[in-house]
Amino acid sequence: MYRQRFGLTGHVFPKDACAKTFTETPSFAKLKRRFKMLQVEPGLGVFIGDAGFGKTTSMRHLTSQLPRPQNLVLYLCDTATSPLDFYRQLAQDLGLRPSHRRAQLWREIKAHITQMVDESAIRLTVVIDEAQHLSDRFLLDLSGFLNFAFDSRNLLTVWLVGQPGLRRRLQMKLHAALASRIAARVSLEALSERADFDAFLEAGLKAAGATATIVSDPACELLFRASRGVPRRIAWLLKESLILAHERDQSFVDDSIVEAVLDEEDF
Repeated sequence: MYRQRFGLTGHVFPKDACAKTFTETPSFAKLKRRFKMLQVEPGLGVFIGDAGFGKTTSMRHLTSQLPRPQNLVLYLCDTATSPLDFYRQLAQDLGLRPSHRRAQLWREIKAHITQMVDESAIRLTVVIDEAQHLSDRFLLDLSGFLNFAFDSRNLLTVWLVGQPGLRRRLQMKLHAALASRIAARVSLEALSERADFDAFLEAGLKAAGATATIVSDPACELLFRASRGVPRRIAWLLKESLILAHERDQSFVDDSIVEAVLDEEDF
C-alpha cells in the first residue's frame, strides 16, 4: 500500500479533517463571519462556489461547532424534487408527521418552529445543499415560508448552498422578493495564492499522518498550477501522485510523477 511507503496512517485529505485547511483563507473567513452573524440574528444566507471548492465541507465544519442541544441543524440536499416533497422531508426531519396538503404542512412546520424558539429556546439552522437545482416554484414559496408573525420575527436561519447558477437565478426579477430577504452573501473562491495552496496541502498530508516532506517544491508548483486551486482536484492529484510514486518504487513525489499523472488523465 502506498500509505505504508510514505508513513501515512490514513487517507490524504480525509473529509472529516479537510475543513480545518480552509480556516485561513479570506473567503472562508468571510463565510465564518457571516455564519456567526446569522446565528445572532437569524435570516437567509446564500453560499456560492463551483463544484469541488469545498462548500459542503465548509458548512459541515461550521455547523458542527454549534453548541448542542440549543442548536438544531438540518441538512437537505435532495433538491430536484417538488416543493411539497421537500417540505415533507423537512417536516420529517423535525419529527413531525407530514401532511399531504401543502397549506396544512406549512402551518404545522411553522407552528413547530415557533414552539421550538419560544418554548425550548432552540435555534434552527437549515442547510439546503445543491440549491441550484431548486425549482422556481420552491424559491417563490420560500420567501413566504420565511415570513413569521406578520413578518415581524426571524425565527430560523436558512443557508442556500449551490453553484454559480444559483446566483443568476436569484438575480431574476421573478425572485426579487426572496433576494430582498438575503442577509448574507458569500462566494467561495479557489486557492489562488500559493501560500494558501501550500497550507492546504500541508494540512491534508498532516491529517493523513505525514511527519516528513514527501512532495518536492517543483511538484508542489505543478500541483498548484494543474489544480487551478480547486480543493477537490488538489486532493485527487495528490493521491494519484502518491499511488504512482509507490508503483514506481519512489519514496518521494517529484514533478515527473505529477506530470505522468496529468498525462494519464482521460479528460
